[in-house]
Amino acid sequence: MATSPGLRLRQAFAKQAIAVPGVFDALVARMAERLGFSAIYLSGSALSAGAGLPDVGLLSVTEFVERARIITQASSLPLLCDADTGFGEALNVERTVHLFELAGVAGIHLEDQELPKRCGHLSGKRLIEPEAMASKIRAAVAARRDADFVVIARTDARGVTGFDDAVRRAKIYLAAGADAIFPEALESAEEFAAFAREVQAPMLANMTEFGRSPILDFNDLANLGYRMVLYPLSAYRSALKAAQITLANIKDHGHQRDRLDQMLTRSELYDLLQYKDFEERDRKYFG
Repeated sequence: MATSPGLRLRQAFAKQAIAVPGVFDALVARMAERLGFSAIYLSGSALSAGAGLPDVGLLSVTEFVERARIITQASSLPLLCDADTGFGEALNVERTVHLFELAGVAGIHLEDQELPKRCGHLSGKRLIEPEAMASKIRAAVAARRDADFVVIARTDARGVTGFDDAVRRAKIYLAAGADAIFPEALESAEEFAAFAREVQAPMLANMTEFGRSPILDFNDLANLGYRMVLYPLSAYRSALKAAQITLANIKDHGHQRDRLDQMLTRSELYDLLQYKDFEERDRKYFG
């Protein structure tokens, strides 16, 4: 590409508010690209669940980066990645940024939780001091080779110390150099509106299902000033439910015929895999 992934992401949300779906593998990333999305997202929660683990900070930075690399090789869309707490302190954050950049990622978000971290919509979270988080933001900004690599600061303060502290922390993180703010687990439409008024910066809204935040319409969030609207697990949850139903059909009925109209056909799957292109190149090489 003529421009860096970070620049493409910045240009996308600068032009207009964008919906950013979570993709959990390369083919879902290609689906999102073909459907016309402007950016995609790799969720730490989805990555952990795919390894059979809860989202409590058990996976390493190399596991995150390897999945990110697979996705960026399959799609030209800019990929925003969950980077948990940065996988350590400020010096660890430097390496985290280097590895994600090398994997072709457009940007990351860092959160202000202590380890062991928790899913942002669960109880039991503990926060680091805002000054410690600011040091991580400064390290991330200083470490990036591409000045357009996007560094987003996520604050989990709303569910721990309250709305006002979340606003206070967001302003500290912006002063430390964050490009955008991700207020996690706001609890009403009014809070989303108030946060956008209080914090003058590019903002990310998380529309995850079954959490503390209401599911608001994309256009309503865009009108409030949110530049990115995240759907981190929507496709993954849907895929898991479909798999569960299909497996139950096989177990209970001894066949999957009733599920065929809910499946990608062989030709649809091969199209996503670009199978024809591989065959044509193979024939060309053999003359």
